[in-house]
Amino acid sequence: MASTLRRHSRPGVALLVAILITCTRASGPEPIAFDRESCAHCHMLISDPAFAAQLLTEDGETFNFDDPGCLLRWRAEHAPRVRAIWFHHLHEKRWLPEAKVAFLRVAHTPMGYGLGAVDVGTPDALSCAQAEALVAARGSGLR
Repeated sequence: MASTLRRHSRPGVALLVAILITCTRASGPEPIAFDRESCAHCHMLISDPAFAAQLLTEDGETFNFDDPGCLLRWRAEHAPRVRAIWFHHLHEKRWLPEAKVAFLRVAHTPMGYGLGAVDVGTPDALSCAQAEALVAARGSGLR
């Protein structure tokens, strides 16, 4: 009886481990090697953490971006199955999940989209949908 119980519990343990790994991966962004990794959209080096963004797919792929506009443009063009999206806060050393992000218009960003990520509720901030509309109206952003 004990060996039967052990044999049937192994798949349960494997499932539990898979769930824990999945939940852990979606709890925050993967580290980005600044000044060494390229943006998935424009292929420029990701150098300024204040404008970094990251998209994790349901398939476990991670895509890094040097400008919030690059992530929004890339997502519109590729329509991936998204597990999580993270934007680096414009003024603080922390990441914001997509559900809690808004965007301020700023003069200079790595690819000129002019969007910096801030907390939802920040005065004068654009919603994610408004930022997506600006990026779509602007075009690819590549110079």
